[in-house]
Amino acid sequence: MAAKRLDIVIFGATGFTGQNTVKEAARLSRSYNFTWGIAGRRQDALEAVLKKYAPNSVNIPVMIADLRDQESLKNMAISTKVIANCCGPYRFYGEAVIKACLAAKTHHVDVSGEPQFMERMQLEYNKAAQEAGIYIISACGFDSIPCDLGIVCTQKNFEGEINTIETYLNSWNTSNANGASLHYGTWESAIYGMAHSNELRQIRSKLFPEKLPKLEPRLSNRGAIHKSSISNGWSSIFPGSDRSVAIRTQRFLYEKYKQRPIQVQTYVTFPSLLHQVLIAVFGGIFLLLTKSEFGRNLLLKYPKFFSGGLASHEGPSEEQMENSHFSITFKATGWKEKLAEVSDKHVDAPNKEMITKVTGKNPGYGLTCTTLLLAGVTILRESEKMPDAGGVLTPGAAFVNTSLMEELKKNGMTFEIVSSSEK
Repeated sequence: MAAKRLDIVIFGATGFTGQNTVKEAARLSRSYNFTWGIAGRRQDALEAVLKKYAPNSVNIPVMIADLRDQESLKNMAISTKVIANCCGPYRFYGEAVIKACLAAKTHHVDVSGEPQFMERMQLEYNKAAQEAGIYIISACGFDSIPCDLGIVCTQKNFEGEINTIETYLNSWNTSNANGASLHYGTWESAIYGMAHSNELRQIRSKLFPEKLPKLEPRLSNRGAIHKSSISNGWSSIFPGSDRSVAIRTQRFLYEKYKQRPIQVQTYVTFPSLLHQVLIAVFGGIFLLLTKSEFGRNLLLKYPKFFSGGLASHEGPSEEQMENSHFSITFKATGWKEKLAEVSDKHVDAPNKEMITKVTGKNPGYGLTCTTLLLAGVTILRESEKMPDAGGVLTPGAAFVNTSLMEELKKNGMTFEIVSSSEK
């Protein structure tokens, strides 16, 4: 008789994100009643993680899975219903795990913030995932559940038709401790993501051969740096994956449910113009160095220096993580009237505006682990509410009709309507 599958296995449990996911699994499994295990290359290191981060958990299975051994990955995938993959950069290490999940018919969730990886996986494996009846859902961490589900929730509460949404990310720390706020693994993913950003055009031309309908009025360009009435400080384009994920969600909702797609732009706000100038300087150097192998090696060798102290091999301290906070403010503009067909055009200018906000704490390595695990739990509990019985999807596309946002509210994330006005 075959052994009963675990609910969730955390792969890459000895890494920085993996360790924090183990800690969160020990907490969440008590209230959500799911079985779980951990996987990685070395037995002793895995056992040490359990001892440190889940000391009160008993009989947690430990399994050996090595990215260089596809059979070991398949054996890991066979043992569980969902793989929570914490092993990045995903452009190097993600595809092998996804192949194992397809072979074992096991769901896969990860915390990738790498558009090239995510969109290539959708291009190459969406049909196979549908045929296997499994969900492959990336960006299930801070990149990009708060933004993507925040936009979806704003849509549901708008009571009309949204034309544009602009998002403003703010982050701050109430601790006096100094040190990095990013772990080396996150820094490494950002380097290779930027280095290969030119791949996206070709991937998208194959993934989305048909263009979305032309939407009017067009979302205005705010310029390189601007001040917004809904975000205190100076704002510029957010370079992360939130916008690419949100646009894929909007395309899916349009194609699947005939919803009018929303034009989206994402911004990040800094408290002063000096902050913006410093970020621009470091960002320019970062961008330049990612263009060559020599420059990438410099960035990888000296993360503290080239990030201005933001990234390190050690990552943030426990105090820094527990005292870090974020908010994303959403400005939705549209019409109070909803047209019968997506192809219909509004004759009047937008006449309704809604401001919403998502907030939380410890976004990088606390909330990220919570959202990753709750994404897996939601697949296990509410797959009948999810679309197409499988596929490579964004969080917004996969969880639009589930209770995931409500569960996140119970675990530290808030979603609120700040204001709503009509002209």
